[in-house]
Amino acid sequence: MKAWFTVLLLLTLGSILPLSAAAQTPIRILACEPEWAALAEEIGGDDVIVHSATHGRQDAHYIRARPSLIAKVRRADILFCSGAELEIGWLPILMQRGARSIVQAGQPGHIMAADHVDVLERPEVIDRSLGDIHPGGNPHVHLDPRNITILAEVLANRLVTIDPSRSSAYHDRLVSFKARWADAMTEWHERVQNLDGMKVIVYHKAWPYLLQWSGLNRVASLEEVSGIPPTASHLAHVLELARNHGAQVIIRAPFEPVDASDWLSGKTEIPVVELPFTVGGHPEARDLFSLFDITLTSLEEIRDRP
Repeated sequence: MKAWFTVLLLLTLGSILPLSAAAQTPIRILACEPEWAALAEEIGGDDVIVHSATHGRQDAHYIRARPSLIAKVRRADILFCSGAELEIGWLPILMQRGARSIVQAGQPGHIMAADHVDVLERPEVIDRSLGDIHPGGNPHVHLDPRNITILAEVLANRLVTIDPSRSSAYHDRLVSFKARWADAMTEWHERVQNLDGMKVIVYHKAWPYLLQWSGLNRVASLEEVSGIPPTASHLAHVLELARNHGAQVIIRAPFEPVDASDWLSGKTEIPVVELPFTVGGHPEARDLFSLFDITLTSLEEIRDRP
């Protein structure tokens, strides 16, 4: 009788313990870019394991579908990317190499940021002669902090759908994040008032969300055709625009070439500032809050130069 009781007890524990362990398994999130990894950590906390396919000094257009990424997408419960075809050169390959059904398009684990916010610069004509254009519009939606609030809610809702047992934890983190983000945005709004109308030159047209939110005025782009290095004739045209329109700063991202911006700065004495662009693009841009703090501080320092 005692032996049967022991067997019954072991069978019962064997049926209960895996379920209990499974309930505590973290949700695995593969983010295509560091900004979405940072947001996932804010909302998911200790209940998620987050990996970013790219780092802050890397151009997300151009990465390889490495075996390590294939392994991560096969285990992912959520795929969180910018979308609008930013990742068109490598993400489809990852998805074809064994991504689970839950992260496929139309499923709760598939989040493309550009699907949930107003996208700028949707092209009227799709022509490859125009360079590296995105048919779905400009994908760099994270550079408008108002979009971050929207996407935090999207992510929290998907986490609750996939992992309802921890819905209260996701909800509490969302509420906390939105409150802290709202306070930060109030401060940032006051700061950008003093940047409104500041005339800038960019390398690549990657900044429209930041420009629209902050009121910066783009005078010219060093790239005439997106994704193609500028020609000498175009640089001469940009030089003329910079002088005629009183450009105050040349903006570039950490992963963009330095030659053209340094050349223009040498000709005009217009300072070049490297903005973080995303989390990790600057040593102090460790999260979404410091990303915007560093960006505004860098522009303010240029504005306040004698």
